[in-house]
Amino acid sequence: MFVMKGDSVTLHNNVETDQQEKIIWYFYSQVDQDQWSFRTRIAEISGNLSFICTDVQCNNGTERFKNRLKLDHQTGSLTITSIRDEHEGIYILKSISISGTTFQKDITVRLLVDMLCVKEVSVSVKEGDYVTLHTDVKMNQQENITWLFKSIRIAKMTRNLSFICTDVQCNEGTERFRDRLKLDHQTGSLAIRDIRTTDSGFYDLQFDKPCGNGKLFFIDVLGVSAAERDEMKIKSVKEGESVTLDPGEININNLMTWYFNDTLIAEITGDQNKICTDVQCEDTDERFRGRLEVNNQTGSLTITNIDTTDSGLYKLQISSRSSSFSISSFKSFGVIVTAVPDSGLSSAAVAGICAAAVAAVLLLLVAAVAAVIYHHNHQAKRNDIRKQSNDQVRYYEY
Repeated sequence: MFVMKGDSVTLHNNVETDQQEKIIWYFYSQVDQDQWSFRTRIAEISGNLSFICTDVQCNNGTERFKNRLKLDHQTGSLTITSIRDEHEGIYILKSISISGTTFQKDITVRLLVDMLCVKEVSVSVKEGDYVTLHTDVKMNQQENITWLFKSIRIAKMTRNLSFICTDVQCNEGTERFRDRLKLDHQTGSLAIRDIRTTDSGFYDLQFDKPCGNGKLFFIDVLGVSAAERDEMKIKSVKEGESVTLDPGEININNLMTWYFNDTLIAEITGDQNKICTDVQCEDTDERFRGRLEVNNQTGSLTITNIDTTDSGLYKLQISSRSSSFSISSFKSFGVIVTAVPDSGLSSAAVAGICAAAVAAVLLLLVAAVAAVIYHHNHQAKRNDIRKQSNDQVRYYEY
């Protein structure tokens, strides 16, 4: 929620107080976000109105708001009048029903004067992409960095690295991203792996220091069909032949990286002098021994004089980068290489050997595809179950 300095703002409860045993409002500022125990009770009202307090009445003399708080006795909604810099932060509403059920939601309040200093960035990505949001912080800078998604803190890093958290570590059990977040400990940039349509929304980057370098990212995640997401092109070739893996239509200005069974084997950049294949790319064994050719116009990879040991999974990572974000997408290819048996063998033996080789490689590729499909379906099922059972409501207001 963004408000002008000096204005009034009402934080709504939307529940009648006579339906509740108790309603409590807490507040903590950004500098306190790594210490949940430091949150301050700023208002409380009982369902029968036998106990009501605001600010200094609730906290033995801690007068942060100085008579600026007004508590609605019918709904429990809280109004802050003549809002100031020190009132910017997260307000937590906790209500306890007569039956004992606890309800909680968080509301982030930021001053619009600060938003004038925030750079806004929008980007559209596809479901399944790998997205990195950049902070522009240099490695030698010391900053306290906080990431919020729909007012919920999803990542935090202090300048001395004494406190670092992502997702469930930051929010006492609110596991939205389920191990899909990665925080760069040098720059504070946030990476989101296997992004989903439910991850669409505003990502708020906050610094402790005054106006000048905050960012507000809006990510629009476009859904793709399960068939497109799990698509793998299968190539079948005989030993000694050549095969070309063509990714189709791409942007030739993007960075393209080829992997074989997760080992880097080729890289194509916009600079012709920075193209590499096989051992030129990594200090690894020279598996392909000069048998790889890349096309810097199409991004395709050709394997010449192919060997049975070249059977397996090939992945192309297509990456684009701007000053504010990076996006990576992936294409998968399964290559099946059948051996050419000794000419002295009978035709039946040759057919049997070829069939066995193809079956073995297909089993490996089917297992890989099945694992990918299972992962997506299992995660989708977990998302539905968790969504139905979640009794905590958190939202972001504009």
